Amino acid sequence: MVLCALRQQVLRCSSHCRTWARLLQRQRSSCVYSSIHGFNQDEIREKLQAFHGGSIDLLKQDSGIAVLTINNPSRMNAFSGSMMIDLEERVSQLENWPEGKGLIVQGAAETFCSGSDLNAVRAISNQQDGMKMCMFMQNALTRLLRLPLISVALVEGRALGGGAELTTACDFRLMEAGSVIQFVHKHMGLVPGWGGAARLVHLVGSQNALKLLGGAVKVDPELGVNIGLVDGVLEGHQKTEGAAPLLQQAENWLSRYTKGPAPVIQAVKKVVLSGRELPLSEALRTEKDIFGMVWGAPANLEALASKSKHK
Repeated sequence: MVLCALRQQVLRCSSHCRTWARLLQRQRSSCVYSSIHGFNQDEIREKLQAFHGGSIDLLKQDSGIAVLTINNPSRMNAFSGSMMIDLEERVSQLENWPEGKGLIVQGAAETFCSGSDLNAVRAISNQQDGMKMCMFMQNALTRLLRLPLISVALVEGRALGGGAELTTACDFRLMEAGSVIQFVHKHMGLVPGWGGAARLVHLVGSQNALKLLGGAVKVDPELGVNIGLVDGVLEGHQKTEGAAPLLQQAENWLSRYTKGPAPVIQAVKKVVLSGRELPLSEALRTEKDIFGMVWGAPANLEALASKSKHK
């Protein structure tokens, strides 16, 4: 009897390990492009590394909420080549953070991000290199969106061009009163290349996306909320007496969705991702696998023991 129960426990553990391995493999293979698409990551990393400036800073907190800061204030936090590489490396660190539950993406020095550093853009203005940079950033931002963390872009000041695209790679967007999100690509003779257009259509619908891209519309907090791009408006503490700092407001806002054990929060994010991105039959199988990982796990058993009846 004991041996039978032990055998079932071992088999169940083995099944969960296989499920977890499959999910991890799916997460690691979440890049859009690989060598079969003619994409050589090492080659483009070497080219991007030549254009220095700024940094992408990551702070992982004991609360399970990390803060990712776009830090290049002298250029309105525009992405240099080395910052693009930094971003990919920070995403890799977050993919391997077992205690993680949430992520806030912000800009340094009271502005969000103005897209690409024009010095780097001019240096790789030929079509071949531009396409490689496009694929690199689509990979990085897709992995950011697919992190098993609930993420929010904290928009202070301006989010322009690639900065606007970056906001769409988060689950939620919070704007400071007076801030702006603007897809200015048309003014540069371009369209979004970091995946922002595809994500924008999912967020606001094709009609609104066409207006924002075709008109390079300045999206203020009121318009953002009305079209479904923005999930909340925050008051800057320097402009409103008694208001908490923006980052603290964002952490408070996000905490309502990250309260609880990290494995459960990560499982919530994964089932939502599968429902959004996979065909129904595969999404259902993925949901079943994830359910099997949390059923009977410590958080589930603790909840069952402490809540003997429904309230």
